[in-house]
Amino acid sequence: MGTFAAPVSAQETPKPVTIRVDASRPLGPLPPIWAYFGYDEPNYTYMPRGRELISELVALSPVTVQIRAHNLLTTGDGTPSLKWGSTNAYTEDASGHPVYDWKIVDRILSTYLDAGAQPFVEIGFMPEALSIHPEPYQHHFPEGELYTGWAYPPKDYEKWGELVRQLVLHCVEKYGEAEVAKWNFEIWNEPDIGYWHGTPEEYDKLYDYSAAAIKKVSPALKVGGPATTGPASPHAAEFLRQFLEHCAHGKNFATGQAGAPLDFITFHAKGSPKFIDGHVEMGIRTNLGSVDRGLAIVHDFPQFAKLPIVLSESDPDGCAACAATKYPQNAYRNGALYPAFTAAILRGTLDLAAQHDANVEGLLTWAFEFEDKPYFEGYRTLATNGIDKPELNFFRMAGMMRMDPDADLTPGHHLIASTRGERIAAESSAAISADEIAKSGVRAAPDIDVLASRSARAVTVMIWNYHDDDVTAPDAPVKVTLTGLADAAGPLLLHHYRIDRDHSNAYTVWLAMGSPQNPTPRQYHAVKSAGQLHLLDSPHCVSEKDGSLEVSFSLPRQAISLLEFTW
Repeated sequence: MGTFAAPVSAQETPKPVTIRVDASRPLGPLPPIWAYFGYDEPNYTYMPRGRELISELVALSPVTVQIRAHNLLTTGDGTPSLKWGSTNAYTEDASGHPVYDWKIVDRILSTYLDAGAQPFVEIGFMPEALSIHPEPYQHHFPEGELYTGWAYPPKDYEKWGELVRQLVLHCVEKYGEAEVAKWNFEIWNEPDIGYWHGTPEEYDKLYDYSAAAIKKVSPALKVGGPATTGPASPHAAEFLRQFLEHCAHGKNFATGQAGAPLDFITFHAKGSPKFIDGHVEMGIRTNLGSVDRGLAIVHDFPQFAKLPIVLSESDPDGCAACAATKYPQNAYRNGALYPAFTAAILRGTLDLAAQHDANVEGLLTWAFEFEDKPYFEGYRTLATNGIDKPELNFFRMAGMMRMDPDADLTPGHHLIASTRGERIAAESSAAISADEIAKSGVRAAPDIDVLASRSARAVTVMIWNYHDDDVTAPDAPVKVTLTGLADAAGPLLLHHYRIDRDHSNAYTVWLAMGSPQNPTPRQYHAVKSAGQLHLLDSPHCVSEKDGSLEVSFSLPRQAISLLEFTW
């Protein structure tokens, strides 16, 4: 579990990499599609480490982060376990009349809002009293059947619709319509697989009753779906297509009219890592292939082509609660490979969105934290026992691409997104195109690519060195040429941040201590400190000449550099 990159028998000689960034060539706003997070276990939200992590997510971002969770309507007493959570929002009395209880739902949503985050409300799953097949209801992952009574259609769609209406009405009354109108209400999760023990038509019916209920509270509220699995799968692609066709032209099960309200579209994209010959081999091809196929399907519906699209789960694999101790292909999760993968996915998704003329609004990372689990057990998380993992530092880097250097990022404070983070032209001699990655992955040469932005007095350049195979390789010599700096006044101050084996990497420090599961206070402080985003070297001034400058450095395999030039 969590071993570092396996050695290779022959070390190739790396070619010099040339990065060119032109600060005078704007490409439009850099959309903060990375500012979306989610997880299965909603009851972790308000636990101590959950609150701490949410505060960190808010603090790193100059825009409002959105958070999605499963199980907001699942029956139970609120005790979490792996891939499980509950709120007991809906039960019935002895006569079969609904009983609504919003205490736990409020606790979850208020934790987000109090921290400065925004709920991305996934409406699911089926309350026990409404399920057509309620027993057994709660699963016991990883033992036994996962898709139990909570995954079935309702026995009464009218009651389901009224439950949705009461939930949304309660939110409007508690938080105000102006606030709730900012939220996305997504209907269910992955109805093309075991999360939905019904037909596609029955999902469409669930969607229609849910959408009608939400719009009855206020037409200003936003509803969407269908949150299918990756459209690289023909089955998922067909499910997504039939859903869009239903929303465009089908008979509405709730109203009898043609079509259904659709304010945004969601689907998922997952990779498929393997453990081969003693090392992890990532499956980025499947992830970007799903993005490509899903955007193409949406493009086939002109009436929906400009709608916001949220990849409401986008991850290197499909099971956050499957630890690397049992599934060695998940050993990427503790170290620098995870953020390097995410960087490549971010750039690839932006490029594919441009190719399809698609309005991709969100790229949601399905990773949070698990309370009271072993340190670095290898779950897909952003933190372990309050210690930030390298993946979280990727999002710190991403947040820095949308802010001025003097931005106020105290919790709860957010910048005006339209005035920050303009993307600028940047190209790399060692980049692999999104089309090629979606077709073949990154299996020969590494993908050493770049994303750059500028604000009023800063240029920020993110560069990564990613490869599907987690094996050791020589560092890549990189030369960055930055032009278009005619408006820069005097020398520029360079902050060079780095995520690699030895920087911004708590896992390395923890391993060096002997992997303590009961660290002393001093050990804990040292590992926690190592989990923050760190500089590669001390900030220093660099001089431009005739509006340009050059910076050279070595970039290890599975590493990310963020260069922040300010003046």
